[in-house]
Amino acid sequence: MNVLLVPGFWLGAWSWSPIAAILADAGHTAHSLTLPGLESVSTDRAGIRLADHVAAVVAAIDEMEGDVALVGHSGGGPISYAASDQRPDRVSRIIYVDSGPLGDGLAINPNIPELEGDLPLPAWDFFEPDELVGLTPELLDDFRANAIPEPSAVASDVQTLSEDPRRFDIASTIISSTLTPEQLQNYADAGVPFLAELQRLTDLNVVWLPTGHWPQFSRPEDLAEAIVAALAH
Repeated sequence: MNVLLVPGFWLGAWSWSPIAAILADAGHTAHSLTLPGLESVSTDRAGIRLADHVAAVVAAIDEMEGDVALVGHSGGGPISYAASDQRPDRVSRIIYVDSGPLGDGLAINPNIPELEGDLPLPAWDFFEPDELVGLTPELLDDFRANAIPEPSAVASDVQTLSEDPRRFDIASTIISSTLTPEQLQNYADAGVPFLAELQRLTDLNVVWLPTGHWPQFSRPEDLAEAIVAALAH
């Protein structure tokens, strides 16, 4: 299976390295993306918008033959969902890593502090304590050393989706590491906007992998095994 790995904010293809290796050992062909503007600190990010990141995922899908599974971490989840809306006949499964589908008209995260048109990785106290669980000081240092500023419009632009209902039938898995399956369901039932789209999915499985928001760093082997299992589900 072709598996397209879509990173979250501040991350590139490098963040998937241990995951991609385990997927390859399991017989899959992993393709790790670096989205536009995330190539290096010196990259010109001016004018890069959410639609450009979605288009990059769609282009990667179009370069492959056969069905494609998308794996989106954090902000990469909504981007993957929007790409599946444009290619519902090519995407066989979406795996959200501590993420989920984002509905039309919502922004991924407009609250991240901006600096000169970019969104650098904030200080750690910007995040909730449960998001940092499992990240040792060494892992935090490595993360910050490799982090690339996110183009600000990617976080603040609103999601644009079609009226094509086929995306709802794509097999979906959420590997949740900060909210339990029960919490996810309760929030969705309560109509929390960020999770409302979950109610529209017809084939959804939720896997609980307790750790912080970056399981590819804190529990890489366990995350890779969960992805392999989801691909076989």
